[in-house]
Amino acid sequence: MGVKQFELLFRRAASLDIDKSDIKRLDDFIGRKLHDLLIMAQRIAKMNGRDVMTEADLPLTRGLQENIHAFREMDEELSVSEILTHLTKLPPLDLALGADVEKKLPELAGGMVVSLAKVFKAIDPKLKNPQTEDWERVEEIYRILL
Repeated sequence: MGVKQFELLFRRAASLDIDKSDIKRLDDFIGRKLHDLLIMAQRIAKMNGRDVMTEADLPLTRGLQENIHAFREMDEELSVSEILTHLTKLPPLDLALGADVEKKLPELAGGMVVSLAKVFKAIDPKLKNPQTEDWERVEEIYRILL
């Protein structure tokens, strides 16, 4: 996902400005949270006796589903191959991703970006450009909740 795409999503989701220094942090955050989500999907698939994760295994909260919908309405496209490449840098998963899960990765990542931007704004409605302490606070909230 390019710098301009991230900037646009943050601006459209929560009227926030991010710059190039925020992109690496955002990219790492989304990669880790996607990986966490897939670890839980893997657990569900294993409990159901499957060796491939399907979309039904993804533990999507109502909030994430709403943010995925908001991302869809923004009519932005993300690259599956870029997301998969990023996931290969993380610890490997035990199960393969089903085609339906791979297809959903861009929407999952987009929904996470939208939710992240909204959380920044919920914490500080006057925030215009997240600083290091803002990122640390939001990342801690996500660690607690997800």
